[in-house]
Amino acid sequence: DVTVYEGAEDEKLDVKAIEGVLTSWEPGTFDMVTSVHCETTSGVVNPVTEIGALIGQRSPTSWYLVDAMSSFGAIPIDFAASGIDFLVSSCNKCLEGVPGFSFVIANAEKLSNCRGRSRSLSLDLHAQHEGLERAGQFRFTPPTHAFLAMKQALVELDAEGGIAARSARYQRNRQVLKEGMTKLGFREFLDESGYIITSYRYPNHPNFSFDAFYDELNRLGVVIYPGKVTKAECFRIGNIGHLFEDDMRALVEAVEIVCTKLGLPLPVG
Repeated sequence: DVTVYEGAEDEKLDVKAIEGVLTSWEPGTFDMVTSVHCETTSGVVNPVTEIGALIGQRSPTSWYLVDAMSSFGAIPIDFAASGIDFLVSSCNKCLEGVPGFSFVIANAEKLSNCRGRSRSLSLDLHAQHEGLERAGQFRFTPPTHAFLAMKQALVELDAEGGIAARSARYQRNRQVLKEGMTKLGFREFLDESGYIITSYRYPNHPNFSFDAFYDELNRLGVVIYPGKVTKAECFRIGNIGHLFEDDMRALVEAVEIVCTKLGLPLPVG
């Protein structure tokens, strides 16, 4: 059985509300609590450390799993303070490798308790861990090209100065984007956004068409994301990857050019 607590898509998860869910059940009810760190549909960054501390207090027998697909490598995570047992992430995104595999950072003792419990042959994490420890081999053919790319990506992460330096670069990217888009009149979907991805509301003007906006940016060598939130029409712009402040300035300039071409008055409303 699964109990789902859903927060508003434009707000961080409410730690007090989560406490209410945990304390409304008998102690030991929940085997595992999971949370998404950075929600890429909107850009919300959830308080995974505070949630983890709460689990330790209110549901200490529960395991804690964090989905850090879009945050690991850019947002520092204190594993001890968070009490994270399993963290799942990917070789691309903030680590700047290529898509091809995901990985799990696991509490070794709790991983050992997973022996024989997987409902999947190929995704049996414990069996894979045993195979690597015993023979240094994957159980099935691995994506060797993605591993080689990941090795190089980690070299580049270290050369950049580690997670703190990468985080600082992404935050600078985000600041350039914020200042430029605000000057053009675009409104952010969130009142408080992280620095991984930023959602912008569509301009309230009859000349604006996202498809046309997207296509014209594409012609200028700029690719953005369509929106995924349900309560507003938005598009999204990423601040991560091998991008720098000059890239973000070029993006803002492209947005201005396209707005003019589409007949959108600046600043847009």
